[in-house]
This record gives sequence, C-alpha cells and structure tokens, in this order.
Amino acid sequence: MTKRFEIVEARFLAPDVKLFRITAPRVAKKQKPGQFVIIRLDEHGERIPLTIADSDPAAGTVTIIVQGIGSTTKQLNTLSAGDSLANVVGPLGKPSEIEKFGTCVVIGGGVGTAIAYSTAKGLKQAGNEVIAIIGGRNRQLVILEDEIRAFADQVIITTDDGSYGEKGLVIDPLKRLVAAGKKVDYVLAIGPIPMMRAVANVTRELKIKTVVSLNPIMVDGTGMCGGCRVLVDGKSQFACVDGPEFDAHLVDFDILTKRNGMYRDMERQALEKHRCQLEGMTK
Repeated sequence: MTKRFEIVEARFLAPDVKLFRITAPRVAKKQKPGQFVIIRLDEHGERIPLTIADSDPAAGTVTIIVQGIGSTTKQLNTLSAGDSLANVVGPLGKPSEIEKFGTCVVIGGGVGTAIAYSTAKGLKQAGNEVIAIIGGRNRQLVILEDEIRAFADQVIITTDDGSYGEKGLVIDPLKRLVAAGKKVDYVLAIGPIPMMRAVANVTRELKIKTVVSLNPIMVDGTGMCGGCRVLVDGKSQFACVDGPEFDAHLVDFDILTKRNGMYRDMERQALEKHRCQLEGMTK
C-alpha cells in the first residue's frame, strides 16, 4: 500500500542541498508557482515551510529542494526514497503574479534558485523573455542549471570564488544589463537578504517592477501565529498569507534581518543536540 506522503525520489544537488519528490496528490493538483508547503517529519517534529519547486499532477507528486541548515532540515536530508513524512500541508501562500511583462530577469542566489525556478518557468510559459542569473559561493553550490537552461532565453552564472561562470555576485550581471541599455520590465530576486536588498537598490532608481520572496520564521502558515510578520510599505504583513512574494521596493529589510536573527541561539542549541544524537548513534 502506498504511503500517504512517501518520498519517491531523493538526491543531492549540492553539498547539503537535496531534492525530494514526494507523493502529495492534492497539493500537486492545486499548486501554482510561488506557493509553498509546510511539512513535519514526524508527529513530534517542528513545522518547516518549503517552496514547491515543481509538481506533477498526473503522478501526484511535488518537488521540494532542501538546504540542510537547521536541525530539522539536516534530519530531513538524511531521508531517502521509500521513507515518508508525517505531514505535507499546502499549497499555501499567494501564487506568483504571472503575466506577460516583457523582459524578465530572474535572480537566484544559492538555494534561492530552487525557489525562483517554478515562477521563472511560469513567466516563460506566459510569453516573456526570461534572463536567468543564478549563483553560488562556488561551482558545487550552483543548482538547477540544466533545468533552467531548458526554458530560459539566457542564463548567466556567477560564483563568489570564480570557480564557475563569472567571478562575482548575482547583482553584477544585472547592473551590466541595465547599464548597457537592456530594457528590463520585471525582476524577481530570491536568495539571502543582503542580495535581495542589493537588487532592490539597483532597480528602485530605474523604477523596474521588482519582487522578492521572503522566508521569515513561520509556524502555522495560516496567519494565526504572527511569526512571519514582515513590514511592507510601513504596514505589518504576514508572509504566509499575504506573500511570500512582495514588492521589493516596499520591504523593510532591516526589520526582516532582525526578525530572522531572533532565534539564532535556539537554532544553535538544536543543531548541537542533533549533532550529539548522531554521535550517539554511531558509537
């Protein structure tokens, strides 16, 4: 008998970055670009939000890509095909705004590329020219290149250390494109907060419509807990129900940075506990 949320595929894309294809027929049928799920590994596990990178309604599966940073994501990345999850709830959040803008630049920093993938694909299907800028600290951390090349009109790769593509940050090709007079109608930027802020600073003066996808602390995904509160245009919004995508020029990145750092000590403690448990299992 098929397990309800069985993992049917699990493979590493990069160190600590793993792709999972999970059986979740109802989610796969309803999912739209930009939406996410909240999962639990077991009945006692914490809830973690993860963007749906892709879905296959016919097969009844959704694809998520996980970076092992905290205790739960590291534990998740130890699972394999045949294992199962206790809960997969979704699709949650507002879908991406998909329409024919013209020329769209989609920027993915690190695992942000996985989050941007679904929306970038949707933008191309809507008839836009899609220029993808994807980057990582090094070659190993550049993910989904082949998948994005399959539909993007142009792909530019950057690495911090110059081990692949251009040496530099993902913001550099964007600056070069607009400096050369390329007409850009829409920018989607997903990645670390400093990167998204930098993109917003470039496009603000040029009045280019720019969207970022935010991933603050989130618990229930329905707007009840208030943990994912963000400040947008001076007003409190909830990333889980009002987002996760917002106008980059209206986001208060200072507040976002502070809120994302609120639980850093607790995360370190959880990681230490996870490390001790692993050591105990191997002895």
